[in-house]
Amino acid sequence: MRFSWQLSWSLGRYLFRQSFRGIKRYPLVLMLEPTFQCNLACNGCGRIREYRDILDQRLSFEECMQAVDEAGAPVVSITGGEPLLLPDIQDIVEGIIAKKRFVHLCTNGLLLEDMLSKFKPSPYLSFVLHIDGLATSHDEAAGRAGVFDQAVSAMRAAQKAGFRVLVNTTVYKNRPLHEIEQVLALLRSIPVHGIMMAPAFGYEAVDADVFLTRPQAIDVFGALLRQRKNTPFYNTPLYLDFLEGKLELACTPWSTITRNPKGWKRPCYLITDGHCDSFDALMSNTAWESYGPGNDPRCEHCMVHCGFEASAVSAMTKSVSNLWRTISWNLSRR
Repeated sequence: MRFSWQLSWSLGRYLFRQSFRGIKRYPLVLMLEPTFQCNLACNGCGRIREYRDILDQRLSFEECMQAVDEAGAPVVSITGGEPLLLPDIQDIVEGIIAKKRFVHLCTNGLLLEDMLSKFKPSPYLSFVLHIDGLATSHDEAAGRAGVFDQAVSAMRAAQKAGFRVLVNTTVYKNRPLHEIEQVLALLRSIPVHGIMMAPAFGYEAVDADVFLTRPQAIDVFGALLRQRKNTPFYNTPLYLDFLEGKLELACTPWSTITRNPKGWKRPCYLITDGHCDSFDALMSNTAWESYGPGNDPRCEHCMVHCGFEASAVSAMTKSVSNLWRTISWNLSRR
């Protein structure tokens, strides 16, 4: 399955409204981080390191709802930290769905199976789990044995209970190609509803040589995506072309914005150059032209979907052939 028809319809209407109003910069996804607390300390994660001094701070239910209203984005990705540690996570999810926003609840899976009864299957709700390798390498990256098996068990349980299950697979420098291919085969067998893939971003807060350069990423994804027709990718086909080096895309950092306990993160989910008090201040007072490959050295090797997937959507709307290709892709797995 690709995007649900409800999400496709919502995105289409949203894009049309922004175009009709002449708005050039707008978010497609709100990354909502109610908490930085986590029950893991994964070695490639910048969040728990960057915000280690305020791990006890969190957003209230009211602050979460206000952020959703301010941003207006059709998709809200609840991340962190581990969102399922929040005692009111059920209320937050239900509140966002009541606003007809699509919720992607990101979790490492450790708590998911025991908490499924707190949620109701809905076309507006998807659980997103991270699987970055097979058991040995995944558990090593997570810093705890058994994490991989628990995540896979949670995926199967959620799928059986009628929930949409997505997987976010991040590709690191030290991950063998054949292992990633085995991960994709496993995810197809469950089966999950969609797989989002991207190379890891080189967080400044992570002191480890685990991140791919752009040329290295293109080589890896060029090999991986030869079998793309057999895998239910949740990325758009134009973004996958970008990963293979077949298409150039500019970064649109405003397309995926972040709200966390410190405020509205500037400029994007991956880089922190400060926090704004409001969504309007973020959009109006950020020097967007200063970011992206060729503008900021921190962006030079970035190919992560949070910066480029919306650029692929924009490229789709400007070409009949790209539009038709995307429509065909979205219908191909239904």
